[in-house]
Amino acid sequence: MSFRTPFGFNSDADEIVQDVDLTGKTMIVTGGASGIGTQTTLALAARGAAVTIAARRPSAAEEVAHVLRGKTGNPNIVVRPLDLSDLRSVRAFVKAWDGPVHALINNAGIMALPTLERSCQGYEMQFATNYLGHFALTLGLRPHLAHAQGARVVSVSSSGSLFSPIFWDDPHFRFIPYDPLLAYAQSKTACILFSVGISQRWADDGIVSNALNPGAIATNLQRHTGGLRTPEPLRKTPSQGASTSVLLAASPLLADVSGKYFDNCNEAPTLDERPDGILEGVAAYALDQANASRLWELSEKLIETE
Repeated sequence: MSFRTPFGFNSDADEIVQDVDLTGKTMIVTGGASGIGTQTTLALAARGAAVTIAARRPSAAEEVAHVLRGKTGNPNIVVRPLDLSDLRSVRAFVKAWDGPVHALINNAGIMALPTLERSCQGYEMQFATNYLGHFALTLGLRPHLAHAQGARVVSVSSSGSLFSPIFWDDPHFRFIPYDPLLAYAQSKTACILFSVGISQRWADDGIVSNALNPGAIATNLQRHTGGLRTPEPLRKTPSQGASTSVLLAASPLLADVSGKYFDNCNEAPTLDERPDGILEGVAAYALDQANASRLWELSEKLIETE
């Protein structure tokens, strides 16, 4: 039986945590200065959490943080530089971190780059940014997550994961002809499998992890796709898009839930084939435990090689 909550498609981030006190909690939101990341940061900080925005462009992020500090009255919204596509930047972020992390929201992402681009380490850019950088970040922060005694790792995926499993022998498109959607889809499938992997490995540290589809929200994410094409009734506001992230990061309802995939604030059904109509649910290959273990082992090798 799937896990259900009182929330749904129309719930916004503020509604999720309106009765939750996050004072004393420290949280990190990657990409927390744009799109649904801003709304995630806003909702968590408004309930008292100390939130670090990890951003590739810290000066621009600081402008957003200044506005959010004013809106929430919470001075504990800070910015730290992080370029997820560069493992050296990830290591620097981890090395500089001190203290517990109660929630890590792996939110930042890029989508459908029109031409093949590679990271500093030579990896396909969407895989490197959306997944591998977050993998390295989360592994580096594991001691700080464990120290929190009940930490949560939240991975923002997408219904795009329904378009592709992992290309095990060629995840970086060195042989497969590059396709923007397939590269994006693979990276988002990886995010879900990573969450499953954490639930397999880190339960003894008191760490839970879940992944989610935020829904269709008009943000800068679609700048390479000609904008959002989802029919109007199926679109969400940025705050509604952030609601599931906030639910997984902060709601008491999810304190002991791990290794699941959520859509519209509820656990999504597992599918054996992609639906023809509305893209809802999660592919079975994205929750497969053997796939999660295989990806974890592959990823460990990739972040060790430069």
